[in-house]
Amino acid sequence: MKILNTPAFQAFIEKLWYDSHPLSVILAPLGWIYAGAVLTRRLVYMAGLVPIQRLPVPVIVIGNITVGGTGKTPLVIWLARYLQEQGYRPGIVSRGHGGKTGRPQQVRPDSNPYLVGDEPVLIARRTGCPVAVSSRRAVAANELLEHTDCDVLISDDGLQHYALERDLEIAVIDGDRRFGNGRCLPAGPLREPTGRLASVDMIVANGRAGHNEYLMRYRYADLHSLVDPARVMPMESLREQTLHAVAGVGNPGRFFSYLRGFDIRIEKHIFPDHHRYTVGDLDFDDELPLVMTEKDAVKCESFAGDNAWYLPVEADPGEAFRHRIGVLMEEISSG
Repeated sequence: MKILNTPAFQAFIEKLWYDSHPLSVILAPLGWIYAGAVLTRRLVYMAGLVPIQRLPVPVIVIGNITVGGTGKTPLVIWLARYLQEQGYRPGIVSRGHGGKTGRPQQVRPDSNPYLVGDEPVLIARRTGCPVAVSSRRAVAANELLEHTDCDVLISDDGLQHYALERDLEIAVIDGDRRFGNGRCLPAGPLREPTGRLASVDMIVANGRAGHNEYLMRYRYADLHSLVDPARVMPMESLREQTLHAVAGVGNPGRFFSYLRGFDIRIEKHIFPDHHRYTVGDLDFDDELPLVMTEKDAVKCESFAGDNAWYLPVEADPGEAFRHRIGVLMEEISSG
């Protein structure tokens, strides 16, 4: 339904899940049913009633327990680069949210994001690693093992996909919004109850970390032109100006806050996560600069104007996380 993809509906969901909205209390019993179904499904896999495929290479899962953006993709990119630095040959599997391919498919930097998903294309561009998408991650994983020489696999957003055996689980949470009202879908933003975090190997908190959590910060680079990515412009050059800020991501708040830090007056244009952009979405009938996230940019390059820019972001999970990953990879490799 088109109404589900409107900014108004997205704003309503934000209030429902992250404010004290009375409808959330009414929907709470549905959340209990959802949580029970999720737990039952996990126990079925853990009990061996449904087969779990074990691969001949280590598998690292990066995911979350809430709906919406927590920073998984930047961390996947960081981890892939880190593993490359350590001499590994990582491959990455994803479901390909927002794409329409019905079969396992390898993703390249020039792949169509509307077929394979925006995040897989971004990951392929930023890492140079082999990437494959499928609704069944085990199938995508076997596709990579058959056609590439990768010796470790990263499963993007794979925390709830138990058909693929994993050696290491990393959960990414929003350190500021945390778990909203603490309820499961549809009453709240949780895909699994918070107790699931007790079973993961590492918890990474984006923006603000609690006890036993690794703090991840974002590092922003200069703006890049959508028409010519080699053309860059420092954010400082837009200080105190007015611009259009476009975001179709799970949590656009950090993007907007960063822009405001330069005393920029922004005209916000919020779209649903994985939105399928059209020319009309970016036609604001003025000469103001347009700035969007890099994930949005991969879908708008073919029709963007000369004054359209995207803001690259890098994850920085800190030295403690880097050290711990190194230790765990050594244990996995020697085990």
